[in-house]
Amino acid sequence: MHALLNETKEFRSAQRIHADLHARGIKVGLTTVYRTLSSLADAGEIDALRQPNGEQVYRHCSSTHHHHLMCRSCARAVEVAGPAVETWASAVARQHGFTEVNHSIEIFGLCDSCASSSDH
Repeated sequence: MHALLNETKEFRSAQRIHADLHARGIKVGLTTVYRTLSSLADAGEIDALRQPNGEQVYRHCSSTHHHHLMCRSCARAVEVAGPAVETWASAVARQHGFTEVNHSIEIFGLCDSCASSSDH
């Protein structure tokens, strides 16, 4: 599964990953794919995000903390740093007495290509 995720820059659903594995002759159950993806995400080895439609998608990303811009139409994803967000999150946490805070921010919109197409 690691090799498959390392080959693409796009986020993929568990169902798509399952189908891709089967196309390669790797027979694994969908439940095992979900469980493995969840474990990899919990360990910080892959990124997981919930799309506006509620579907969870996964991809191998850089090892540093980052956020994503994601196209609602073509699912193109761009990793972005957010120093202002990091400062704000730390300040809010301190203000309320929280420590060891984690956060995840995903920004959804239309990429240039999709925004300029006649479909939108």
